[in-house]
Amino acid sequence: MIKVHVLFTKEELIKEQLQEGNKTAVVIDVLLATTTITTALMDGAKAVLPVLNGEEGKKLAAAFQKEDVVLAGEMHAEPIEGFVYPSPSHLRTKVNGKTLILSTTNGTVALRNAAGAKRVYIACLLNNKAVAQAVLHNGNTQTILIVCAGNSGEVSLEDLYGAGHFIDCLTEETTADDIELTDSSQAVRQLYRGHSEEAHMILSISKVGRLFARYDVLEELEYASRKNSTPLVPIFRESQIKVSNEREDL
Repeated sequence: MIKVHVLFTKEELIKEQLQEGNKTAVVIDVLLATTTITTALMDGAKAVLPVLNGEEGKKLAAAFQKEDVVLAGEMHAEPIEGFVYPSPSHLRTKVNGKTLILSTTNGTVALRNAAGAKRVYIACLLNNKAVAQAVLHNGNTQTILIVCAGNSGEVSLEDLYGAGHFIDCLTEETTADDIELTDSSQAVRQLYRGHSEEAHMILSISKVGRLFARYDVLEELEYASRKNSTPLVPIFRESQIKVSNEREDL
């Protein structure tokens, strides 16, 4: 039986516990890091390198030819000077054939903190079903730990909704006898099921969604709310995120 547990913020993650047993981490930052990562790989990025801050990003970029890399980042929703803003619409035409170095306030930090798990997948509303199928396909996972990035230590509504959607996708692919949902998993699943057809509304009323409305970037909300619109499965290993290769991941 696979245990499924949700962390409501990245700050709840204890790195040492990730290395106990056979844990798979699924990191969710719907607005916007994991949506951006998934989209960048869809748009032809060779890999995404998540960094903790802008300084680390600049140092890492120095190892590349300028034409081979794109630096994107924000800190507390403000663009980092000299970086492309890390949203799908800003990056769409810039990443094909290049390595994306990405720094965000919450999502890339959550990914780096989760790196000690046996496997680390990147999920969002766009690809939750595909990631759920990939996680179950591996077959030897003891615990699925869903890490909601949150917002600087606070819970993010859109991440809880995304986690609930992921769990709903997961339960559709298996039977009740095969998985054990902790109370945190049950809570986000019920949140999702109560609003399963209202993804755009949920994203819109979240704290980050309201910021998007204030800055008139509503197209990002509409895009991020498109459930199961891609079969792409990003996996984080050896400091980089690439499209999952089933044979390598078994």
